[in-house]
Amino acid sequence: MNDQRVIQEARGSRRGRETLPALDWRGVLGRRLGVLLVVFLTWAIGLEARLIYLQVFQYDTLMARAVRQQEDRERIPGTRGDIVDRNGSMLAMSVRGHALMAARRSVEDPVATAARVCKLLDACTADDRQAMVQALRPNDKGKNYVYVRRELSLTEADRMATELNDPALFLEENSQRYYPNGATAAHVLGFVNFDNQGQTGIEKAEEKRIEGRPGRKIVQVAGGSRRTRLSSRVLEAPTTGATIELTIDKQLQFIAERELAAAIDEHNAEGGTVLIMDPWNGDILAMANAPTFDPNKVGQSPAEARQNRAALQIYEPGSTFKIVTAAAALQERHIPRTRIYDINGGVIRFGKWTIRDVHHYSTLSFEDVFVKSSNVGAIRVGLELGPDIISRYVSRFGFGEIHAKDIPHQRSGIVDRNMARFDDLSIASVSMGYHIGVTALQMISAFSSVANGGELVAPRLVRATITDGKRVPAEKRVVRRTVTPEIAASLTDILEQVVERGTAKGARIPGYSIAGKTGTAKKLVDGRYSHTHYNASFVGFIPSRRPKVAILAVLDSPRAKGYYGGTVAAPLFKSVAEATLRYLGVPPNLSAEPPVLVARNEPVPVETVVPVRAPSTVMPAVEASLQEGVMPDVRGLSARDALRILARMGVEARVSGDGFVALQAIAPGTPIAPGRVCALTLRRQLIPVGEAGATQ
Repeated sequence: MNDQRVIQEARGSRRGRETLPALDWRGVLGRRLGVLLVVFLTWAIGLEARLIYLQVFQYDTLMARAVRQQEDRERIPGTRGDIVDRNGSMLAMSVRGHALMAARRSVEDPVATAARVCKLLDACTADDRQAMVQALRPNDKGKNYVYVRRELSLTEADRMATELNDPALFLEENSQRYYPNGATAAHVLGFVNFDNQGQTGIEKAEEKRIEGRPGRKIVQVAGGSRRTRLSSRVLEAPTTGATIELTIDKQLQFIAERELAAAIDEHNAEGGTVLIMDPWNGDILAMANAPTFDPNKVGQSPAEARQNRAALQIYEPGSTFKIVTAAAALQERHIPRTRIYDINGGVIRFGKWTIRDVHHYSTLSFEDVFVKSSNVGAIRVGLELGPDIISRYVSRFGFGEIHAKDIPHQRSGIVDRNMARFDDLSIASVSMGYHIGVTALQMISAFSSVANGGELVAPRLVRATITDGKRVPAEKRVVRRTVTPEIAASLTDILEQVVERGTAKGARIPGYSIAGKTGTAKKLVDGRYSHTHYNASFVGFIPSRRPKVAILAVLDSPRAKGYYGGTVAAPLFKSVAEATLRYLGVPPNLSAEPPVLVARNEPVPVETVVPVRAPSTVMPAVEASLQEGVMPDVRGLSARDALRILARMGVEARVSGDGFVALQAIAPGTPIAPGRVCALTLRRQLIPVGEAGATQ
C-alpha cells in the first residue's frame, strides 16, 4: 500500500516538472550584477564629486579651519629700548622675565588650579586668588590664552617649572620694565602698564620710538574642545626699540629730590617742585616733584603721587610773574629804572576791593617796585601799560602755550584770551601775578629767556635718540624773542638787586652773583582765596652773568617756619644751587681767589684745586637728606663724619688719603643694600666735582 503511494507521488512529481518552464539563472544573475554596478558607480561618482568639492572648492575654507584647530598665532611684543641720562647712566631698562599663562579650555577646575598656583607664589591674597579664578573660567567671547600672573620672580618661575605639573598652565618668557634707581626721576620716566605700553612720562611720549617692532609666532595645539599647547615656532622675531638719551643728569636729579624732600619736611608742606634748566638750550637737567612714587611699584602709590607737578599743576605765580610786567614796561615804554611811583602807604582800592602790600612804602623807584616786590607799585606800572601790552607780553613769554613736546599730558595754563578788554581790577591782578594760571615749566622758561639774553627756548627732556648705534641729537628750538639783549641785561640787574637787598636775601651764596625773584600767592580753596594755604616760590639763575643753570623752587602750602617765598623757597633754591655748583665745578664769580700760577714745564700738583664749600655747611644737609637704601653724598665731610653717616646706612667705608672726602666710589643717589663697601678718597682741599668726576 505504501509502496504504491510512493510510486504515485513520484509519477505526479515527474508530471509537474514536465509542465514548469525552465529557470534562466544566468539572466537573473546578470540583471542583479547590473543593478549593483549602477549603485556602485553612482556611489563612486558621488564620492568623487564630494572629494572634488571638498578638495577644490572648499580647500581654503577647510584649511583655515584646520589651522584654527591645530595652530594659534600669537604676537610677540617688541623689547623696549633703554632710557639713559645725559651721561649714559641707566634710568630704565628691559629685563627678561617670566609670566604664568593658561589655556582656559584645558582647565578642568579653575578654583583648584588657582589654589595650586597661589601655594607656589611668594605672596597671594584672597583677591589675587579670586582674580585667577575669573581669568581661568572658560569664556566663549574671550581668548583661550590668558595671563594668570604677569610677573614672576626667579624663584617663583623655578617653582612653577618644577612643581606645577598641569598641561593647562605654562611659563611664557617676556620682557619686563625695570627702573634701577627706584623713585629717582620717576615723573620724568613715567611707567608702563601690564602690556608694556607707556602710560606717562618719557615712556609714553617716546612710545613709538622706544617700543620696538613686535614679532609673531605659531603655537601648535592639540585639537578638540580642550586645546593643549604642544610647541611654538617663531615666524618673525621682535626687535628692540631705540635708546632715549635724556637731558636729565642723574646726580643733579638726586640733588633736587634730596633738597626738595628736606624742605618739605622742614616746612611741613603738602608738596613741591624743583626744576634745574640750562637756559641756553632748554635742557632740563633735573625735574623733581613731591610727593613721588616708585615706577617699579606703581600700584602701591596714589594717583596724586604720580602727577608731574612741574608740567601739570597750574598755580597762580604771584610776584615771580612781575618779571613780565617789568619787561613790558622797559621794552615798550622805556620807563627809566629811577622813575618814582607813589605807593600810597602800600594800599590801592578798586571799588570794594582793597589790595595791600606787606610793607607800607610811601614811594618807590621803578627798580625798587620789583626789588621790594610791591604789589601796589606793580599795579601802577600795569595800569600805565594797559591791557593790550600786558596781553602781548603774557603771550610773548610763553604763558598759555605748550612748548615742551616730549612731556605728555602737559597743560598750557590758564590765560584769559579776552585780556585786551580787561578792566582795571583785572589788569591789576595780572600785573602782580594773580588772575592767571601757569606751570612751573613755563615759569622757568620765562626766566631762562632773560638769562640767555631774550630768547624763549623750548624746554626739552630728550637730548638724543640712539637707533642701531646711530645717535641723532635733538635740535635746540627757539620759539621767539621775548625782549632785546639790552632789556634782558636791565632785567638781570633788577633781579640781582632782589637777591642782594630785596626779598630774596635767603638765596644768597657767597662768591656768586644770583638773579631771581620771589613769589608768594594765596591758593584758591573751594573758590575762595585761603589765608592759610600759599604757594611759595623762587626762580633765579646763577651766576647771573653767563649763567650755568636756572633753578625754580616751589613749595605747596608750607605750614611751618613761614610761608613767604623769601623765607621758604629762596633757601631751598640756595641749597639746590650750592650742591649744583659744587657738582658742576662752577668757580665763584665774585671775589674769586687768584689762580695758582705754575711754571710752564712744571706739572700741576693733584692737590692744587679750588676750595668749593666749607665742610661745616655740608654735614647738616647730608643728615637731613638721608634716605633708606640710597647712597648719600658725603663729599666735603671729614673722614669721621663720613664714616658715621655711612655706618648709619650700613655701608662699610675704605678710606685713603687725609683731609676731607673728595671722591666716593658709589655715586650719590645710587640704590644700595646693607653690607656694600664704598671707597673714599680724602684730600686737604675739595675738588670741584664737575672736574674730578662723581666716582673714581
